[in-house]
Amino acid sequence: MEQAAGCPAVGGSYPQKNAEILSSQYGINLFLAGLLLTFAWAVHAVGISKSHLLSYLITLMLIQLLWMLWYLCRSCTQRRLIRDKDTHAGARWLKCGITLFAVITLILDSFKIGYYIDFSNCLSPTEGIFPVTHAIHTILQVYFLWCHAKDVIQSFKTLERFGVIHSVFTNLLLWTNGVLTESKHQLNEHKERLITLGFGNITIVLDDHAPQCNCTTTTLCSIFSQGIYYLYPFNIEYHILASTMLYVLWKNIGRKVEHHQQNKTPFKFHGITVGMIFGLIVLTSTIAIVVVYLIQIGGSKIKSELALTMFYLHAIFVLALMCTAGIVALLIYRLEDRSLDNSKNPARKLDAELLVGTAAGSWLLSWGSILAIICAQGHPKYTWYNLPYSVLVIIEKYIQNLFIIESIHREQEKANEDIKTLRIVTISRGSTLSLTPLYKEIYNGRAAPDSSDLPCLFKGSICARENDGAGVAGEEMSQDNSLVMHSASDFSFYSRNSVTNNKRRILKNIAAFLFLCNLSLWIPPAFGCRPEYDNGLEEIVFGFEPWIIVVNLAMPFSIFYRMHSAASLFEVNCKT
Repeated sequence: MEQAAGCPAVGGSYPQKNAEILSSQYGINLFLAGLLLTFAWAVHAVGISKSHLLSYLITLMLIQLLWMLWYLCRSCTQRRLIRDKDTHAGARWLKCGITLFAVITLILDSFKIGYYIDFSNCLSPTEGIFPVTHAIHTILQVYFLWCHAKDVIQSFKTLERFGVIHSVFTNLLLWTNGVLTESKHQLNEHKERLITLGFGNITIVLDDHAPQCNCTTTTLCSIFSQGIYYLYPFNIEYHILASTMLYVLWKNIGRKVEHHQQNKTPFKFHGITVGMIFGLIVLTSTIAIVVVYLIQIGGSKIKSELALTMFYLHAIFVLALMCTAGIVALLIYRLEDRSLDNSKNPARKLDAELLVGTAAGSWLLSWGSILAIICAQGHPKYTWYNLPYSVLVIIEKYIQNLFIIESIHREQEKANEDIKTLRIVTISRGSTLSLTPLYKEIYNGRAAPDSSDLPCLFKGSICARENDGAGVAGEEMSQDNSLVMHSASDFSFYSRNSVTNNKRRILKNIAAFLFLCNLSLWIPPAFGCRPEYDNGLEEIVFGFEPWIIVVNLAMPFSIFYRMHSAASLFEVNCKT
């Protein structure tokens, strides 16, 4: 009987499991085909041009646009139906972040359109169609994510799985295309700077995809061509964030959601002043370092070495502070006794996997630098600073990952309404508002026999006594004795509460500090300050092309790690 009763459930879930497997395989093949096309264009394969790659991407975006329009129209016709929602997915601050990146992406598309108009004589029409299609795709996708990122789809599940996974891998391919284009630009600049560092034995061959014709308006062409590469980091972050939000939507299809009220966790500046001040100091100094680095590097050998030394010293100091802050936070967690939330949560699971997975990119670069320093025969002075820098990168990410993953898995403290109630006691002349019954029920597990008793609270609280005349002197004596008995337990409770609040304040300041530090460390590699390129020692040990391949593969993950860590730390700050 038990097996017979269980058969329908198994039979009902089996087609959905097949649909999940089939849709994931469809998405992977879609991505691999696009990845191979991107690689063929990058290496100048015979018969493959940029127009072929852009045509493929345009087709994928148009298919996603059709699916999103169908989903939005169907949602409008069923707006009166009650839909399941995943309260953990699509947080408002995440939507605001992706909107900001999307706005800058639209500016990038407008620059590309202007660039195409100026070089229209020798560019393929696809290079003009692509930014227009991408702009429409960006606007509709952001609207879709704002309205439906929390949806738990329970109808047309098989079709929706294919639509959502198509959207996930379309964004991943757009991310890959942006990463490759930006990396080729950075690589060309790096090759031009190598000579100034004295590495003349490395063959310099520029990988140029520039149009083979003159620009109609030289000034505008220069603005568009240079501005495009400064905007690419935001476009890259936009697509990777969109793909992660869509992946959570895909994982939620057909999921049974536990209906419970989630506490809202708004961000507040109160209590994090110290962390914000130190974080802003780091952010400001990092921006200054990046500006000086980009001006000095490549100017001359001496200037380049000074720029690298300055970068390494600043990074070592920041990473050491981050390690210290992370260790303090973990020690506070060890002193607390709070259970972990082990409920099923696709968004939280994806966050943890992305933290560890993308950290591997910078770990790979760090270990490469460590081996190069150990194995190299000659060591310029500035390269020795690379050793503590690389070691600290490994340790800092290890500690930070532990802190973030434990923080997002810890059960959130419930708001203690009783403390809020005890803060305000209204006392009128000749009468007292007593809170003793509620207090004793909550903290002593029993009701007060006499509702006139109000405990004497510690530090600035109120001792209330009834004094209705000379005839109640005996009652006053009894109440005084009761107050004395309660005062010790009240003192102990408020002492514990004060310690808890202090720990919470320290954790919030640490999260705010690490949030700004991760934003600071995202800026240098995203905007061309990459000592892994300019150091030169690794290229001598491993060879120019092998090391460049390693850097180009690992750097996008390292950049994404910093932005994802900043987003996770923002959530940690809200939850703490």
